[in-house]
Order: sequence, then structure tokens, then C-alpha cells
Amino acid sequence: MRATVITGGMSRKQFLSLTGRSVAAAAVASVASACATKGPVSQADNLQAVSPPARVPAAPMEPIILEEWKGEADAKAAPTPTPLPPDQRVGYAVVGLGHLSLEEIIPALATCKKSKLAALVSGSPEKLKKVALQYGVKPSSCYSYQTYDDLKNNPEVDVIYIVLPNGLHKEYVLRGAKTGKHILCEKPMANTAAECREMIAACNTAGVKLMVAYRIHYQPHNRKLREIIQQKELGNTKFIDASNCQSSANPDHWRHKKALAGGGALPDIGLYCLNTTRFVLGMEPTEVFGYQYSTPGNPLFTEVEEVMSWQMKFDGGIIANCSTHYNTHDSRYYRVLGEKGWVHIENAYAYKGQQMSKGYAEGKITNRQTLQIPENNQFAAEMDHFSDCIINNKKPFSTGEDGLQDHIIMEAIYESAKTGRPVKINSGVNLSRGPEPEIG
Repeated sequence: MRATVITGGMSRKQFLSLTGRSVAAAAVASVASACATKGPVSQADNLQAVSPPARVPAAPMEPIILEEWKGEADAKAAPTPTPLPPDQRVGYAVVGLGHLSLEEIIPALATCKKSKLAALVSGSPEKLKKVALQYGVKPSSCYSYQTYDDLKNNPEVDVIYIVLPNGLHKEYVLRGAKTGKHILCEKPMANTAAECREMIAACNTAGVKLMVAYRIHYQPHNRKLREIIQQKELGNTKFIDASNCQSSANPDHWRHKKALAGGGALPDIGLYCLNTTRFVLGMEPTEVFGYQYSTPGNPLFTEVEEVMSWQMKFDGGIIANCSTHYNTHDSRYYRVLGEKGWVHIENAYAYKGQQMSKGYAEGKITNRQTLQIPENNQFAAEMDHFSDCIINNKKPFSTGEDGLQDHIIMEAIYESAKTGRPVKINSGVNLSRGPEPEIG
């Protein structure tokens, strides 16, 4: 077995066998010997592992500041990660082990800074056992839907994350609130505005926080577009074109059952157009007009709509033209048109792959810019925001009232599509948000 070289050609065995001499003296003697036998010592021979200059704050959430090495012409690196120690992170119980939980949410928890997986709830014992083994969840922290209420006795769980079909959200939020745990609920918040009001009231009565999982609020491209609008970089906003479409193929999936889904393309994916438009504008629509259609005889759309197209009118003459479809190739974008230019996001509502561009003129020059904005994990960002709200006792940015407002607007869109007339929006919902999230 070859010995590891320590310095100047001396092996580890030789180094450890030295007696009666200090380590420093031994090293000097070894280097001197190497010089005598091999000639001058090269710079490489004298290399030692040293720690570069750094400022190391004591607070866990303050990043280590490393020495500068990039020039001003290049983009700066992001701060070093600052995860809380595991025992200080907020524990999440994920309820429902379907596509979203297994493909996105549970893996995202492994990348969180302030959140961690603490428990699982599922109706499938086989799936529950396998996922628990994969992610190190104790058997005592695995629950069925029948034992769901026992979460109240698990001190490691701080948040219940409801990732069930829409029609089950109300029941599990109401039951979850009674456990005294805070609630993060997937969108759409429920099946109806009335159910949303019950959920908000239950959480208020129990004294727990309620947040709706609008991940777009925590996505850097969408937040940058919101900033461009608010700062009027392209003048006053005049028009928004938004579309979120995809193909579906299984008529037996819960998304095609009215009782479980509440509707079709509109509440599932069209909601992104609706909520994101409200988010980036910071305004509420005053009127909507909708058109709905389903292909006759298609088994996918016997209970829910295939396509919904609608317009929203805002103060100042802003019009948003929105569309969503359950029977086309993926297309997820929106474009904001201002007086002096436009901003476009491709893959705007996707989990990743956002591309942002700007168009504007300078005299005779027409500019087209592509903005290179680093992506993040939207699920990790939203969960860490909620965890921060719990740790510091703050109101979430994406509130239950935000979810209620979307349902009020969607119900107005359905009514307009049914009657063929525009419907006024005057919900009276208190839409105050919590502090802006910190997106690292």
C-alpha cells in the first residue's frame, strides 16, 4: 500500500515515527533533506491548505462572507446558503402522496433552509411505508386519513401541508386547524368561495396561520416583472395577455370529476393567469367576461370544462385577456404591454424553465433584451416563507383571503360564461398581505 506524502517526500509512517523532535523541526529537516538530494524546493512543494479570508457571523441565518474574486463586469454570486440547524427548522406534515408531493414538494423540503419533512399522511399503506423509508420519516410520524387528527400529538409537526384534491381541502383544513397546527393549503383553495370563508374562519378561531400555496409569488422572474410594472419602467401598463394550457388524457383522474376538482381548466391551471395578473399589477379586477366550451362526446369533459377564455377589466383602463385549455400542447406565458414597451415571460407558470424578455425602442433602435435571472425552487421558497412567518410570528404574504378572492372572481367568470354578460366584481374582501418574502 503506497504511503501518503506529507511534506518534502516524507511518508505518513515516517512522520508519525519521529520522536524527540517537534513537528515543525521535523518538517524543516525533511524539506532541507529534500533540497540536498533533489535541488531547490519548488513553489508547489511549499503549498499548504489554508482557509481564505472570510467574515463568519454568529447568527445562523447570516451568510458567511467570502473574499471577493470576481470583477465588477460580471454578475455577483448569490450569498452562501444559510440553513438553520435541523432542530430549529419548522416541521411539515405532507398530506397526500400524489404527483405534486412526490415529484416536487417532498424533494423540495430537502433543499429548504427553514423547513423540514416531519410527517406523512396517506391512504396507501404501501406508498406511505416506501416514502417514509426514502426520506427517513419515523413510523410513528406516518398517518392514515383516519388517524390524521392524531397529528395534534406530534410535537415535531408545526405545519400541515394539504396536497389533496380540491374538493377535500375544506375538510382537512378544518380538521387540521383543530390540531393547533398551522395550515399551508394547495391552490385552488377549495371548490367554492363559501368553503374558503369556512376555512378562514376555522383557522382564525383556532389561532393558527393559514397560507395558500401560490408558488408564483416566490418565483424570481414573476417577481421581477412585478417590480418592472410597479416602477413603471415601460410607462403605464395597458394590456396583459396570459395563457396557461396543457393536455390531459385520463377521464378517471380526479381533475375531471366535478365534486373533487370544482371545475376544469379554470380552477386548475387558469387560476395561474388570474392570480398572477392580480399579483403583478397589485390591483383587483372590477369586471369580468367569460366564454366556456367543451367538445361534445369527449369523455374527459363530461363534468368539467375543456376551455375557458375570459377578460378582466381593471381601473385605469387596463385589460387582461386570459385563456386556459385542457386539450392542447403545453403553453404557459404572459405578456405585459406598457406605453413604452413590453415584457414577456415564457414558461411563466411552469415549475422551472422561465425565460424573460423585454421589448422597447430608443429613437431609431428597436431593443429586444433577454433577462438572465437565476431560477429557484418555487416550492422550497414558498415553504421557507411560511416557516419564517411562523418563526417570527408574521402574517403570510399569500393569505387565505387571497384564495377567497380568486374563487369569487372564478365564480363570476362562470356566471358570465353561462349568461353571456359581463359580471361586476366588488367582493369587499380584506386583501392586506403580510411582509414581502425574502427570496434568496
